[in-house]
This record gives sequence, C-alpha cells and structure tokens, in this order.
Amino acid sequence: MVWGRRQTHFLWLGAIIGLLMVVLASFSPFSGVKAADGKAMPPITRPQAQVTANCSKRSAAPARYRIIGNAETVQWGFFSKKSPPVVAVHSKDYVTMDLITHHAGDDYERMIQGDPGIESIYRWTATEKGVRDRGPGVHVLTGPVYICDAEPGDLLEVRIVDLKLKPSGNPKYAGKTFGSNAAAWWGFHYKNLSQEPKPREVITIYEMDATGKRNWAKAAYSFRWTPQTTPDGKSHATIDYPGIIVDHSKVKQTANVLEGVKVPLRLHIGAMGLAPKEADIVNSIPPGYFGGNIDNRHVGIGTAMYYPVSVPGALFSAGDAHAAQGDSELDGTAIETSLIGTFQFVLHKKAKLAGTLLERVDYPLLETPDSWIVHGFTFRNYLEELGPDAQTKIFELSSLDPALKDCSTKVRDFLMNGMNLTEDEAYSLITVSNDFAITQVVDGNWGVHGIIPKAMFNPKQVKSKPIA
Repeated sequence: MVWGRRQTHFLWLGAIIGLLMVVLASFSPFSGVKAADGKAMPPITRPQAQVTANCSKRSAAPARYRIIGNAETVQWGFFSKKSPPVVAVHSKDYVTMDLITHHAGDDYERMIQGDPGIESIYRWTATEKGVRDRGPGVHVLTGPVYICDAEPGDLLEVRIVDLKLKPSGNPKYAGKTFGSNAAAWWGFHYKNLSQEPKPREVITIYEMDATGKRNWAKAAYSFRWTPQTTPDGKSHATIDYPGIIVDHSKVKQTANVLEGVKVPLRLHIGAMGLAPKEADIVNSIPPGYFGGNIDNRHVGIGTAMYYPVSVPGALFSAGDAHAAQGDSELDGTAIETSLIGTFQFVLHKKAKLAGTLLERVDYPLLETPDSWIVHGFTFRNYLEELGPDAQTKIFELSSLDPALKDCSTKVRDFLMNGMNLTEDEAYSLITVSNDFAITQVVDGNWGVHGIIPKAMFNPKQVKSKPIA
C-alpha cells in the first residue's frame, strides 16, 4: 500500500511536470519553428549550405524560422547582392530574427556582456575580429533572407508581426534592456551648439524594462566622447568607425540626466530592405528605392513595408533597431537598442500588380492600419543618378527640397493610380489632408514621408491590393 501511494504520487507528479513542460514550450521563442518540410528545425546560427534548395520544398502551412544574431548571421555596414543567404523562405513564411544594435559598444557591460551572439559580433582583438568586414556603413544587419521565386519587377511585402526588447545578457541587469543615443558629428545639430565645449559628441545611455511592465525609457547616464584607441592601435577622436568599444575609464559619466523624464517606447526598425542591383556593396547608411536605412519611426508592429525587388531572391536584411525616435533623428541617432523581430514575407509577382493599388509602386511604401505612408528622398535612385561616385557624393548633395518634391510626386501618383483621382483632385487632397514629415536629415539621401489617411476614402473607389 505504501508503494501504491508513492506510485500514484509519481504518476500525478509526472503528469504535472509534463503539463508544465508543454505550457513552457508554448512560450518559448523557438516554439513553432518549422522548416519548409514541416519538421522541427533548430535556430539558425550560420548560413545554411545549399540554402536555396529549400525553394524546392514547401509545406501546406507557412513555415517559421528563427535566426540567432551572431558573427555568422550578420553583415556589418552594407547591403549586397553577393552576400550568401542565411535562409531561404517561401511567400507567407515567418522569420524571427535578432536585430543587434551597432551602438552596443557604447556600454559593453550593459549591451554586450553575457550575450554570446553579440559578444561574437563585437569580438575584436589585436589579431582578429568577429566580423572582419565592417563598412562602408555602420549598421549590423541580420540576413540576408532569400525569398523563393522573387524576381526583378516583383514587389515584396514585409509584415512586422512583432518586436520585443532583447534583454541584456548580463545577469547583473536581468530583465533590463539598454540603448544609446549618440549626439554625433553627423547630426543636424552639430554646427548649431550654443554651450561650450564646441564641438562635442555626447552619448546618453537609456534603460528600459524588458519584461514589459514599463512602456517607457529613462536616461541612465551620459558621457562626452573622448579619443578611443581600438585594438589595431588607431585612435578615434570622433565616432568614426563601427563597433568601437568605449573604455569607460577614459570618459566621465554624468548621472541624473533627464531626471524625471519618461520617454515613451516606440519600437521600430531603422534599417531594413532588399539588396539593390546597382553595386555589389552598398553603404548601409543612405536609404534608397530598395529601402535600407529609412529611419521612419512608424515602421513598427502591425505595419507592412513594400519594396521593389531588383535582384533574384530579393535578399532581405534588417537591423538598426530603435526603442524611440522623433521625426528627423536630429542629433544623429535614435535610442539605438537590440530587438527581436518577427516578420512575414508576402511576395507579389509583377504579373499580378497590373490594375491594383500597388501598380507602379517602385519605392518603399509603408502601410499602417490607418494610413499609407510614401517615402521620398533627395534622389529617387542615387546609385543610378550620381554615377560611379554615388556612394560618396550622396553625403555632399543631400537636401530636403528635392526630397519633398520626390515625396509629393509619389503621393500624387499613388492617389491618381490607386484612387482614380485626376491630377488636380490629387493635389487638392494632398494639400488639405496629407501630412508631410521629415523622416531623417542625418543619413545622406535625406528623407520626407507623406501620410495619407485611409479613412478619407470610400472603399469602393480604392483599387484592391493584389492577391498573393
């Protein structure tokens, strides 16, 4: 009888443990991760061999993938049609990926230490780098993701299903996430400082609650940039190279900055897009027709970006994650942080675009639940318009006047095509209802976006979107 009772107790205990394991598994970030053949697939930590072979296999339900951000799954500072894909997916598949900030070196203890993936990306000694090729831009971009059957002329819809703060890997800061705002030399404000010393670069570190209990960020401390020496022996008087690890023994921290101020979180993605066709290596900083570093604070959960495909497979990459930013990104950066993002990819074939709302969309277009947001730039396609030296000239020639002209032209054309308006009707409606905002003035190829409220239109007068 004693063993009988114990046996019953063990059976009940086993059942309870089993139930708990099932429940816990349902909350795991890796739950539901499936390969294209429907079998369970481990998280992706390096580019898969023969990755496009996945394109010959397709499951009945959308597959789900998980990419871990590390030195093997990111490209630092560029988009490239030559980069080997990390994974291949079909239309309607989901990918969850780490979006690692390129400003983590501003506070190694809070933003790098204890996270093996981020540590591998930032690894830099006198003899090696975790990511050897850094530049010509600055952003750590996860990917690329190869979209099966995507061809030039198609349109790729990228739905942002979810964004979450990536917690600090340091047990000392469990449950917290940190981000950095750099008031830097490339900021619009830099030549308009009023207080001494002038000029100066200032880093402000922000703290956030990764558990979701607090939806705002608070400043933890700030410091002025002082010359930093990297493992290759070079001194950096300014923030002029990606991935510099700040030696905090050489800077003076200022506590109690922005005391009592709560910055609302607006999680969004600064840089995501497709590989352009014009060059093998394209600087990640200036945005363009292919997307890239648009820095629009509206690119968040529940929205979708549409990008024109210019190379086979589209080759989608994403990074430059932001916790909060105002229009213009005035002093140089947002609150740069690391996020975990989930995306769904929907491919719209060129042949299905004719006669739809998305016909003639050859630029980054954002759809929110309430609006269509059209992006304009100083140059519509600077890589083509500025010739062989485009990636240098773009930083010298950026201006808001042509960006507004480009944006308003695109808004006009979108309304004329999608809502069947005449040019006169379109311009009148733009003037009385459309909001134009400065997307950014710090990245080269400056941006203006135009916001078109959906509620103005009778659904019957709006063309339908293509059926994927």
